[in-house]
Amino acid sequence: MSLADRPATPPVRDIRRRWVLRALMVVFLGGAAAVIWISNIWLTERFTETTRNRAEVRLAIYSGSVLSEIQRHQVVPLLLSRDPVLVRALEANDYTQTSQYLISYVEDIGAASILLLDREGRVVAATDRARLAERRSTDPFFVEATRSSNTVFTSNEPETGRFDFTFSRQIENGNGLLGVILVEIDLARLVERWRGASEAVFLTNSQGDIILSTEPRWRGRTEAEAMALRTPPSAIQRALEGAGDWAFGDPSPNFFGSATIRLESRISFRGWRIVSYTAYTSVRERVNGVLALEIMGFALLLAGAFYLLSRRARLQTAVLARESAELRRLNARLQREIAERQRVERTLEEAELSLQQSQKLAALGEMSAAVSHELNQPLAAMKTYLAGARLLLQRKRTEEAASSFQRIDDLIERMGAITRQLKSYARKGTDALEPVDLRDALKGAITMMEPQLRSDTVHITQSLPRKPAMVMADRLRLEQVIINLLRNALDAMGGSEEKEIDLIIVEGDEVVLTVRDGGPGIDDLDALFEPFYTTKKPGEGVGLGLAISSGIVKDLGGRLTARNGEKAGAVFEVRLPALGGAEANEAAE
Repeated sequence: MSLADRPATPPVRDIRRRWVLRALMVVFLGGAAAVIWISNIWLTERFTETTRNRAEVRLAIYSGSVLSEIQRHQVVPLLLSRDPVLVRALEANDYTQTSQYLISYVEDIGAASILLLDREGRVVAATDRARLAERRSTDPFFVEATRSSNTVFTSNEPETGRFDFTFSRQIENGNGLLGVILVEIDLARLVERWRGASEAVFLTNSQGDIILSTEPRWRGRTEAEAMALRTPPSAIQRALEGAGDWAFGDPSPNFFGSATIRLESRISFRGWRIVSYTAYTSVRERVNGVLALEIMGFALLLAGAFYLLSRRARLQTAVLARESAELRRLNARLQREIAERQRVERTLEEAELSLQQSQKLAALGEMSAAVSHELNQPLAAMKTYLAGARLLLQRKRTEEAASSFQRIDDLIERMGAITRQLKSYARKGTDALEPVDLRDALKGAITMMEPQLRSDTVHITQSLPRKPAMVMADRLRLEQVIINLLRNALDAMGGSEEKEIDLIIVEGDEVVLTVRDGGPGIDDLDALFEPFYTTKKPGEGVGLGLAISSGIVKDLGGRLTARNGEKAGAVFEVRLPALGGAEANEAAE
């Protein structure tokens, strides 16, 4: 056998190159596996913490909504117990118009129902007329209200299986007890707002009994009994199904896992607690989405390496065929990974919709602060009128005292209108407009501020046109803007000995109301109309008055501006479009 006939042996360099390539491939695959494993641990911890933080934010919102609802109704029995119409009805034992009178209040208050009971515990007036003539003298709310001079809160679970939450207070005159006013709160509507989120939520009383829950079967039981009856994952799925499939697509059993996180928050009211169970399944899906991208990147690098090797092995057709088949398999795998990534992206989009719904609940916190700010002035006026009425009653000047009570009743109506307006402000909606004489609106605002202007010894200079200055507006909202400007002017001149306010109305293409004070002026004009910006000390203001006033004027088609005076003080201008001549004359007539 000749040397030429011997089979060719591969060079030592080629053999060494093959071993180097194999070693590099092993290192690459090991590094890729290590990166994916570390990424899985890090992303799981990060997304888990994000899920926990979002759940804590939502729980704080739920807790705030419950406390806000309770505080909003807590003052109602006090006001109704001093209502002259109800007091006269109990004194005269005449209830022909009392139920209709309560019905007119219940929608503005937002309560479930209102009951008026006489001293024997008989229902003599109610927003639900079917409850008239009921005997409630042995009920806890009646017994506790007759024994206490303060507002009494009670809750019980009647035979219907639902919980009632009530505020009651006794009504009395100088001769003794006349009756009891009862306001029932509808907290069940809060549960409907909790549904559709990725958690199960319930509220417990001081004894640990569940009084409100997104899972109806939990109510009336302790937490341990509720968990044994229905597990949190199944309760979360039930809550989402009850809210509709729009939030998370098809809520199939595979979407929910057995892992949940429990969060608890205390509510500063009678030892109540609110608890939520949040599903962890979305965390796993988000982590898988990121890992899919990493795997795809490593796969692309691996495919590139195979491509380079294929060029070197062009003469080895068998090896090329095997590598081509491997590439086809990798491409199919990449397609599957891409499809998985698209499905994860769709899931993330649906989760963003749920986050937007949670952000809407955050607006309730701003509305609660706005309600507190806007009702301070009517409450101060009511306090003044009550003090005057008390002196008039002591002097037996009942007719003048009745006039003061009527003013208080008007202020209550105004407060109810203000709360409706604040809800409208939160929705960015507009009310029906009508022709309004700006002079009359200014006069009404000054009348509203009269007690404070008189006590602060403020000199007001008015320059008004003789003919009506007509604009299209909601008079109550326009008065609200003027009151805010007058109140800010008084606050700005708090330390001045001589307090002067100039009020000027100029009519042209626009009707311009100018409010000029003698204070120190404004430092930051750019941030003046931003929400929660204030120059007052803590506790004296929350910085919402000018923001709300600017929004009202914009809704009316005008603008609210501010500048510093030439000598001193601040100048605010309310500019509104003037009505046409014929239309203004017709409205004035």
